[in-house]
Amino acid sequence: MKLKVGLIGLGRLGRVYARDLSSRIGETTLTAVADTDADLAARVAAEFEVPASYRHPEELLADRDVDAAVIVSPTHTHRDVVIAAMQARKPTFCEKPLALSLEECRAMAAAVQSSGAFFQMGFMRRFDPGYAAGKQQVDAGRIGRPVVFKSTSRDPYRPSLEYANPASSGGILVDMGIHDFDLARWFMGDVKTVSAVGGVLAYPEMASVGDIDNAITTLTFADGRLGVVDLTRNGIYGYDITTELLGTEGTVRIGYLRETPVLTMTKNQVAHDTVPYFMERFERAYTLQLQNFAQNVLAGREPPITIRDGVEALRVALAATRACKTGQPVAVDSITN
Repeated sequence: MKLKVGLIGLGRLGRVYARDLSSRIGETTLTAVADTDADLAARVAAEFEVPASYRHPEELLADRDVDAAVIVSPTHTHRDVVIAAMQARKPTFCEKPLALSLEECRAMAAAVQSSGAFFQMGFMRRFDPGYAAGKQQVDAGRIGRPVVFKSTSRDPYRPSLEYANPASSGGILVDMGIHDFDLARWFMGDVKTVSAVGGVLAYPEMASVGDIDNAITTLTFADGRLGVVDLTRNGIYGYDITTELLGTEGTVRIGYLRETPVLTMTKNQVAHDTVPYFMERFERAYTLQLQNFAQNVLAGREPPITIRDGVEALRVALAATRACKTGQPVAVDSITN
């Protein structure tokens, strides 16, 4: 049995999901796609031999040949689309971040609870083989008790100014940092307080949309353990994603920078290539998380990443954003909107 999936949102990641759902995941059949650009929806449907394409999510959700929905539309649309999917009683997968405000999150959580429909958040790093193996080692006690969490995310270049605009993306600490804050909670538990600094240091034009290009956040977890997350849009040399757990009996370090297993050594120089960008680094993780979603729905299993995970990661990101703007530490539980 295969899960008949409708895909909402056909941007950069949406097209990757269309490929995976239609051809790379044995448990799924892509039966419909939707995008506000109707021509794009029609082109993607033709490319991946999808029977139906729509302009509006509601049309896709009303399609009787759609058993479940995968939402990859822009973050500011998530609230309305998730609520519509819950009202349609469709098992739903939603990409990160959940929304741009906790008020939106509360409405979405209420819809999930009242509908009783399956809902799974998309935090693909949890499905990356390296992160999954690291989590197993931490849980098995290989490094004793983790006491410090360190995570670095460096993009090789800035996104478009339209994308970076906090009105639609939430800003660097929400859009980009949400992965690191989810990992922090996954490995270490709830975050109690955050402090943050940031600035426009590499791309002056970022200021025109009200975002920054570098930020450093320090975390204090509920049990007193510590963490730090640093984010940059100007990695230049490549896409550099690393996470480290320092424990009482050892350390787990996750991530890699060299993409191809080739090292060139000449006089006075040793060189290798680097990971180009996020799709090369996490291509398998994206596929695995969609496969996991389909398997969970078909088998009637509980979601491994719940709407609460999406809410709490966003709460930390919003607290970090406030701390960065005010220069003052922020209690995470003080963020209510």
